[in-house]
Amino acid sequence: MQAALTQQRIATVAKLQQAEEATAAAADRMAALAEQKKAVAAALLKRAAAFAPLLPLIERLALFPSETLLAVPASPRDTLRGVLVLRGLSREIGRQAAALKQKQDQLAALTAAMAAAAPALEQAEAVQAKQDAALDAEIASAAASRQSAEDAAAAADQAAADDAARAATLKEALARIATLHREALVRAARLARREAARGRAAAAAAAKQREAELAAPPGNGIGAANGQVMAPVVGKVVRDWGDPTLAGPAAGISYATPPGARVISPCNGSVVFGSPFHSYGLLVILDCGGGYDFVLAGLDHLDVTVGQRLQSGEPVGVMAGWNPDQPARRPQLYLELRRDGTPVNPAPWLRAQG
Repeated sequence: MQAALTQQRIATVAKLQQAEEATAAAADRMAALAEQKKAVAAALLKRAAAFAPLLPLIERLALFPSETLLAVPASPRDTLRGVLVLRGLSREIGRQAAALKQKQDQLAALTAAMAAAAPALEQAEAVQAKQDAALDAEIASAAASRQSAEDAAAAADQAAADDAARAATLKEALARIATLHREALVRAARLARREAARGRAAAAAAAKQREAELAAPPGNGIGAANGQVMAPVVGKVVRDWGDPTLAGPAAGISYATPPGARVISPCNGSVVFGSPFHSYGLLVILDCGGGYDFVLAGLDHLDVTVGQRLQSGEPVGVMAGWNPDQPARRPQLYLELRRDGTPVNPAPWLRAQG
């Protein structure tokens, strides 16, 4: 039953991502138009500022052309030179005015294009919202029906996650999680042996079950680097592994996402951390097994709890919404892959989108 519900959630997410692709295309179109409009508006202001000092002269020449030229007594040669200068100035004024008019026309065209593109974005967001609501209902149902044994097994993982939240670095957090998990496994095994020695069969069986749950691998790893891992979100890569950042070369990949995009698990694994962490924002760590952990950061809220086991493609959380008129505030999902605690380039494992 649980397996069937899991597959249903994965199928619902896949359908939702098709709606998110449409939202992404419409949002990208609006964001691009907004950027162009911002650039044209800035250029228009710059041209207007350059044109402003000429306005008094333009006005006087328009009203009193002869008087302006003859206002200052001069020799015939200087007067002729003045006429030639004014002629050149008139041509420059005409050129500046034409350029100003062109920028004004561009601004009007971009404003009209944004108004025309808005309905497509609204429609795409409405379809996405409908699919989101269906997935949220499935997630809520799954949470309510999750077996109490699974919830109990998650207690040790939650304790480890709470301790890891106090770590100074992500590597230290991962190390703490691994250490506390091993310690919980040792305690469960010790308790199972002690209860069995005392002849308390029920307590020994419960402790043995807990030991088995803690000992079970979170996943089977992610295999060879041959592009078999699905991307965690619909979006475009805006920063690759190794790209320069203020903190040095990027240790992961950053995606610019559609508004309210759903984030999925890239692997079969277990949630070992899920809370805000330093400058990462809201961060999730998925233990995929085989020494591999996926780190996902920048989410708006989570659909999972610590200790929960996931299959590849199951929902993990949701990105924030954003206004395409303000593309600079677009949220980004940060993806990092760690092998035995050390960041590695995730690109060779990731399947190409589309």
